[in-house]
Amino acid sequence: MRKIIFILLSLLFLSSCGSSKNATSVLSTQNKLEIEYQKYKGIPYKYGGTTSSGFDCSGFVNTVYFNAFKYDLPRTTTLMSKEGSAVNKSKLKPGDLVFFRPSKKYLHMGIYIGNGQFIHSSTSKGIIKSRLDNVYWKDKYRYSRRVLKN
Repeated sequence: MRKIIFILLSLLFLSSCGSSKNATSVLSTQNKLEIEYQKYKGIPYKYGGTTSSGFDCSGFVNTVYFNAFKYDLPRTTTLMSKEGSAVNKSKLKPGDLVFFRPSKKYLHMGIYIGNGQFIHSSTSKGIIKSRLDNVYWKDKYRYSRRVLKN
């Protein structure tokens, strides 16, 4: 509990250090995403899962967006892939949705958190952070969507 309180206080302090409105809003988005990540880190993957007993990728994204931003996304990866507007990988901002094609059968998704990383529900490791330039994910990346106006 003390660790969570320390993280929250540290994140609040960092968000107050921004010198411009835009920098502050980016930090705020990153802070909210980090708080959500810390809440769910390590929770196992569960197909169709939408609760802290287990999440699939879209269930996790939907929960994070609602908790952090009070934004109600559609439930499925396919429907989420139509939300917002397309954004180039080189222009990603924290909060952007990132989509991957791990196989011909399905899409995978996560939320970009900045610094080349995204959070998602991994089938093997549960809720984790991964790098976009990771050998596996780099080849599977397909596109991104911006839903938040940050």
